[in-house]
Amino acid sequence: MQGADTLSELKPSRSYAQASKMLEDLPNMEKQRPGAPVSEHLKLDRMRALMQKLGDPQNAVPCVHVAGSKGKGSMVEMLAAALGGCGYAVGIYTSPHLVDVRERIRIGTVPITESDFTSTFNSVIAAASEIESEFGSASYFEVMTAMSFLHFKEQAVDISVIEVGLGGRLDATNIVSPSLTCVTQIQLEHTHILGSTLAEVAREKAGIFKADVPAMTVPQDDEALASLREVAEQVGAPFYVLGDDIEFNQRFEADPNLGPHVRVGLMTERGEYEHIAVPLPGEHQAHNCGLALAALDRLKTLGFDTPEVRVSDGLAETPRMGRAEVVWQQPRTIVDGAHTQDSVGALVRAIGAHSRYDSMVVVFGCSADKDIDGLLEEISRGADKIIFTQASDNPRAADPEVLRARYTELTGKMAEVKEDVREAINTAARAVSKDDIILVTGSFYVAGEAKKLFLEKQAV
Repeated sequence: MQGADTLSELKPSRSYAQASKMLEDLPNMEKQRPGAPVSEHLKLDRMRALMQKLGDPQNAVPCVHVAGSKGKGSMVEMLAAALGGCGYAVGIYTSPHLVDVRERIRIGTVPITESDFTSTFNSVIAAASEIESEFGSASYFEVMTAMSFLHFKEQAVDISVIEVGLGGRLDATNIVSPSLTCVTQIQLEHTHILGSTLAEVAREKAGIFKADVPAMTVPQDDEALASLREVAEQVGAPFYVLGDDIEFNQRFEADPNLGPHVRVGLMTERGEYEHIAVPLPGEHQAHNCGLALAALDRLKTLGFDTPEVRVSDGLAETPRMGRAEVVWQQPRTIVDGAHTQDSVGALVRAIGAHSRYDSMVVVFGCSADKDIDGLLEEISRGADKIIFTQASDNPRAADPEVLRARYTELTGKMAEVKEDVREAINTAARAVSKDDIILVTGSFYVAGEAKKLFLEKQAV
């Protein structure tokens, strides 16, 4: 930490700018270079002690806990939007953020205020300093997680929807006592931490399952599904698979109001949701929306009233938040935080299915620890021109020159390199006509930096 050797030496922050700067100085796995040790941050004893010092705010409101490799952020947003449409105050904790760290802690679509951020940060740091000598310094993610629980308790939300940061079993969020747990699609990711097989990764994700707490998931690879089911049986969690244990259907259609889109339906003994329009583009979002509907149906057993009409209205207000989000109209510019082979492929297909355009220029940058070949192969399927770059604040970023060389080697196609995101976007804008699309993707860092640039341009 810059300016202080221990948390106990930190003075209470007097402003949001000061608090956010102090937060940035904490140990942060999200910005560690590949190969850096992680064991210090992946344990729950410090988080449990911190929560106890704060009065265990994570137990103050009902909670839905969501893990997964792909789609968990989308599922969180859809579930929260649907609950909001039903009139509930919903606390949302997600990561990472695009532009402002306050995006991670929201009630509905409203981020935590700067004053609440500052006061909550001070409370958490004070508590963390009291346990530091025994448990070590709290990390960036632990502090943010604690802040979210404290804020939701202080604001007396009706329910919270909590997204796992990494894995599940040892994630800092896994000190909650959830009403329901959900797992979206599982893929090989963070293999140096979570394991080298789908079965191993799935076991880490299933670490959020709790005894007698319903656990739900989407259709999975057989290997992953077997691990999820095994852990559920071991801990005594009732286990449900969308489409197998929960009746589910989906179809792709187009109409004059919504254009091309997916509709889903779900039926249980408690009721049904019919012909619900999936608010996010792409057929891959059907299962995420179905899982959100299954969660809403299960929450009825806790007294939540989630009628179909209000659920549908709420879903229609789901924020894009870096998920095929149009940030500028001329030239039409889309930002998306897709950073796995499957998610990039799904993004390219979704844009092709939902948007009309002549050609697509892609601004691309990713982290060095990703499956670079897989990412490049998928983006090559949709890109008519590609410009490689890197985010300014991502120490894990892959060298764009290395990306260009590998892209040409894999595909035989040429590409450009620009030093930063701004220059890459400006170059893309000069290369498109009014019927073309600019897509900025590869990581949340690149997508977030692009969105921030367009927000600044809009404010001028």
